Amino acid sequence: MRVITGRAKGHKLKAPKGLGTRPMLDRVKESLFAVLEGYGRFSGRVLDLYAGTGSLGIEFLSRGASTADFVEQSAHVCTIIRDNLRHTKFEAQARVHTMRVERFLHTQREHGPFDYIMLDPPYADPTIEQTIGLVAAMGMGHAESLVIVGHSPRVVLADSYPGLNRIKFRRLGDSCFSIFAWGDLAPPPVAAEPSDEATTRHL
Repeated sequence: MRVITGRAKGHKLKAPKGLGTRPMLDRVKESLFAVLEGYGRFSGRVLDLYAGTGSLGIEFLSRGASTADFVEQSAHVCTIIRDNLRHTKFEAQARVHTMRVERFLHTQREHGPFDYIMLDPPYADPTIEQTIGLVAAMGMGHAESLVIVGHSPRVVLADSYPGLNRIKFRRLGDSCFSIFAWGDLAPPPVAAEPSDEATTRHL
């Protein structure tokens, strides 16, 4: 697992042993950030929920985001996030919160709003839709924020939730991501991309 591009390009990141944490595959992460680039220059504040190794929040920081908040319930995994932040020299731009995502959303509203909100929960998490709704209800974003959700193909998300509209869906093999906008942000022009044998559709 590595940082794909930006200030920390090529830095390898630690990951905990075992299957309790499932980092997003590099090829899926690369596809995700290629799509996000279409919405403009990376800047502003990032919230990385279910942060795991911190790989996604660190990728945002490497590409130009100003700060990132990482939320992860495991104290051991939070230690690894801090190690990865020190290794990539982003520790001054980050905060690590050792708590459940639901608790953070209910009790830490003063840290928002965020420009990018990333949710990459445990695989096939049955509560992901409730969490998406909670992100919107707690006002964690603003009119130009993007909410990005990594999920299994077996988790079927709605095209809209109160305050959020899906503007992109992509499947690569056994992984998917959906991007939601606060309000009615139009999708960027579709650029030519490497073909993938998995299904791809644009909303």
